Amino acid sequence: MSAPKRILILGTGAIAHRHAEHFATIPGCRLVAAADTNVVRARLFADEHAIPEAFGSLEEAIAWGGFDAAVNSTPDGAHKATSLQLIAAGKPVFCEKPLAVNYPDALEMTEAVEAAGLVNMVNLTYRNAHAIQMARRMVEEGRIGTVRHFEASYLQSWLTSPHWGDWRTDERWLWRLSSSHGSKGVLGDIGIHILDFACFGTGLDVAALQARMKTYDKAPGGAIGLYTLDVNDSVAMTVEMGNGALGTVNMTRYATGKLNDLNLAIYGETGALRIWANHVDSRLEACLGADIETQTWRVLDCPVTPRNEHRFAMALMSGDNGQPDFRHAAQVQKLLDLCFVSDREGRWLAVD
Repeated sequence: MSAPKRILILGTGAIAHRHAEHFATIPGCRLVAAADTNVVRARLFADEHAIPEAFGSLEEAIAWGGFDAAVNSTPDGAHKATSLQLIAAGKPVFCEKPLAVNYPDALEMTEAVEAAGLVNMVNLTYRNAHAIQMARRMVEEGRIGTVRHFEASYLQSWLTSPHWGDWRTDERWLWRLSSSHGSKGVLGDIGIHILDFACFGTGLDVAALQARMKTYDKAPGGAIGLYTLDVNDSVAMTVEMGNGALGTVNMTRYATGKLNDLNLAIYGETGALRIWANHVDSRLEACLGADIETQTWRVLDCPVTPRNEHRFAMALMSGDNGQPDFRHAAQVQKLLDLCFVSDREGRWLAVD
């Protein structure tokens, strides 16, 4: 029996706790160290999750070397430098989304990890939804025929409802509204999720896109304290897929009445699917066979799918990289980058 894979958690903020909880339950994995630029926080995190080692820098952890792979939970802007350090040290990487803040950086990371022959994955969390995995299998099996059209949306309402806290006073939300604090708006925050959701669910790649962004007035003078509220709050996209199918992709923080909802409707020549998901649950409906004559939709049972953490663990043990990998995440980052260009120039853009 092979020895357990020893896991380092790099960056000990909020999402790191969820990763620690999940990796701790995976047979064949063992959490051995935590690292953070704040060593006190790293030690508190390590104590909370019964992790034996804590470090105040990635350099210290690499010099120690007693880990087989790393979970990169650092802030977005730190993903590139830290992942490249881990790759140079020969360590497989499970990186939080987005892979990088722009496509050139994401591509550099992808080429480095592929050249090193290391397992690599990105935590596009809605791949954990049972419904989207079942939908993808049905599309691949030809259950709805050739996909001709789709509608995708990611709807949040934290700018109109205090269910996650008051964004006017809480720095956890304020920074997401300010480009000077590293935010790329709703597009950078959740656009990566809904674009991945749409591409994965349809089994298609985006060939061309057009995007329109909107920033709304939210405070007198457009600022709250040190936070200039200048990033996009809503985005509407039209896309053409590689097979010629058309679709819409929308995202907003102003979807009053919606907490955190992803929706995807896929229309094929012989059937259709509707997927709904949030951060804890999902549902799949289908209109197939004779039901397309009466527009009858039926809820389908979906088998449980492994979480991304489990997929990464399986990849470490098997050597079969699995998805979503760095190259896929880089391609989605290219789409995000093109959205800014399309909005600025007011035109359709080809992806390649």
